[in-house]
Amino acid sequence: MGQSILNFLEQTGIAQFFQTGGWKNLIMIAIASILLYLAIKKKFEPYLLLPISFGMLLVNLPGSGLFVKTIEIVGENEVTHYSGLLGYLYYGVKWGIYPCLIFLGIGATTDFGPLIANPKSMILGAAAQIGIFITFLGAILLGFTGPEAASIGIIGGADGPTAILTTSRLAPDLLGPISLAAYSYMALVPIIIPPIARLFTTPKERAIKMKELREVKKSEKILFPIVVTIVCILLVPSSAPLIGMLMLGNLIKESGVVPNLVDAAGKSILYIVTILLGLSVGATATADAFLRVQTLLIIVLGLFAFSVATASGVLGGKIMAKLTHNQINPLIGAAGVSAVPMAARVIHLEGQKADPTNFLLMHAMGPNVAGVIGSAIAAGLLLTFFG
Repeated sequence: MGQSILNFLEQTGIAQFFQTGGWKNLIMIAIASILLYLAIKKKFEPYLLLPISFGMLLVNLPGSGLFVKTIEIVGENEVTHYSGLLGYLYYGVKWGIYPCLIFLGIGATTDFGPLIANPKSMILGAAAQIGIFITFLGAILLGFTGPEAASIGIIGGADGPTAILTTSRLAPDLLGPISLAAYSYMALVPIIIPPIARLFTTPKERAIKMKELREVKKSEKILFPIVVTIVCILLVPSSAPLIGMLMLGNLIKESGVVPNLVDAAGKSILYIVTILLGLSVGATATADAFLRVQTLLIIVLGLFAFSVATASGVLGGKIMAKLTHNQINPLIGAAGVSAVPMAARVIHLEGQKADPTNFLLMHAMGPNVAGVIGSAIAAGLLLTFFG
């Protein structure tokens, strides 16, 4: 009887904390608890940060067996297998299923009308992607490999699903820190964007009022996702998973003939997949994978990428303002970082601080939607070069 009790105690997670490396698990549990606090109390991107942080908590409790990674040598190649509940769910990330389904939901809940009404805003969405490629070069200089640098750079797109898909294909070992950095900075959009936007603009520029957008015809809204799909995939075939699902979601929304599909894609599927994605990503943040010097570098580079992307968008807006004789408010360029629709709302509030009668929300939605498309294309380019 005594031996049975002793065997039981040795198999508990508490006993395993005292084994080699147990202190690392305690650190990860503390980090997970802080992230849970930020998600619940501070409401920082709670829909994804909550399941991500709870997945991190689960996987760092010793002995749970929820995420088991094994490597098998097949010929001259290494084949990685995953088991345990979270391990099986992780295949949805590894195979690129969850991020694409998230894009389906985003398309079904997003109005592309502002972008169609002002196609010039596509340029601002493209300008904001400069942060991705500058950060990529910086990561290379710091010693990261090409695929790792590409995965880190995509954080500048401020688009969590895009970052997860790119990283899962190019640098799966970095999925935990990169996904947490991507979603953390998305949650901090109201804190990061305003000071950068104010730094590169004058009060007079921030007060510029833009003309009301024209009304977009229903036929334009239906044709837009079809045309974008054809053009983008022909130019960058590897962008097909993200662009295809994004545009399909928008097409079923704008067609007006399948309301039940719109409801399913924008609500049920979107929220179910969000839970699965969050748990799977959190499960990759094990102590051994997360507590490294390169994790700190990734977090710093992610902030750099986001900041450069915001500044690039604003500078692009300033150039357009000059070329159009102040018909464009430079602030809307900052919305090109994606993070739809939060970035557009932040820009709208900044415009109102300069002039309470200034309404920039719909104008900022153009670059915001363009940023989503732009980050997907940038991811496609990186996957083409390094995939």
